[in-house]
Amino acid sequence: MSTAADGSRDVRAWLRGLEVFAGPLATFDPTSAPAEPVALFLEWLTEAVEARLPDPHAMTVSTVDECGDPWARVLILKNVDLHGWQFAAHAGSPKGQQLAARPSAALTFYWPALGRQVRVRGPVVAESAERGAADFLARSPSARAEALLGRQSRHLEGVAERDRSIDEALKRVEREPGLVADAWTLYTVTPVAVEFWQAEKSRVHTRLSYERATPDAPWDQHLLWP
Repeated sequence: MSTAADGSRDVRAWLRGLEVFAGPLATFDPTSAPAEPVALFLEWLTEAVEARLPDPHAMTVSTVDECGDPWARVLILKNVDLHGWQFAAHAGSPKGQQLAARPSAALTFYWPALGRQVRVRGPVVAESAERGAADFLARSPSARAEALLGRQSRHLEGVAERDRSIDEALKRVEREPGLVADAWTLYTVTPVAVEFWQAEKSRVHTRLSYERATPDAPWDQHLLWP
């Protein structure tokens, strides 16, 4: 790392010196894009999986709290179809409470080795209890045990308290394999905007946006300036 005149770390110069878009990037011809975004998203996701990129189905989920402040965290995509993109969460968690008060979200997928981003934005719908239960029971035993506690994001006194509580919950899961956390919820983002971003080494990036006024309206396509 470089050093500033006063001997401190020159973080700005260090960051500017880091290489971006180093490898062979994917290509994208927006004129061949399908009429709706799900098919193109699945094509890009499949290419990320086939390229063996780590956690290709991970996404940043952004919400807004009661004060209008943004929150973001990384979750795993559960499904995508013509109805929208799905993720799951405990309704009592900060994101669950924020979605109850302001039911909209933005999702961001990023595959840096391919130089690709996908951005999804729209209203959020909580799916039925039955669909939430099915998702919950598909989780690993330890993940179900943690969710049963319903304490996500609360202050923790120490790891011993955490491990003891999860161990007790895990024993309960083993005794009652069909047990479901009532507040476990499957959410669907029904998009009104989906953007596909393909990087270029020249920084003249290609951007294609799918937009519609409401979740049941037809899609319009627009190229965007880099």
